[in-house]
Amino acid sequence: MSIHTLRQEQFLALPIEEVFQFFSDAGNLQEITPAYLDFRILSPRPIEMQRGTLLDYRLRWHGFPIRWRTKILEWNPPHGFVDLQLKGPYKLWHHTHTFTARDGGTLMVDKVNYELPLGPLGELAHEIKVRRDVEGIFAFRREKIGQIFSRGRGVER
Repeated sequence: MSIHTLRQEQFLALPIEEVFQFFSDAGNLQEITPAYLDFRILSPRPIEMQRGTLLDYRLRWHGFPIRWRTKILEWNPPHGFVDLQLKGPYKLWHHTHTFTARDGGTLMVDKVNYELPLGPLGELAHEIKVRRDVEGIFAFRREKIGQIFSRGRGVER
């Protein structure tokens, strides 16, 4: 069993407070998730984001319905937050979101450490499909975030 890491950086030409405000609204997660996942937030809104907040989601992965629950482990506005999957498809999903004011904008870094269940079968699934799926979801997210923040809210560099 091995823990896999995905790391993605994106520069947004906006102040850190404005970028963090977008990510502090859990409702925006649906907008930056590919439509084919049919992602829905189940937690009642408005959601007050803070350390200890629990978030419940529903999505579909290749047609299979999945329920997902995360907990906000760390909340440090406007510099970042950490969420941990409590229930869902992964044995481990630990996602660190970091925001750093830099060069008149914000450097945003996503770092996800994840591990699949089922031992060697999970590793095989990772090599065959899951790694590409995770990378594809984050590639979509990067593109969508660029579009959102370039629509009258700054221009991505």
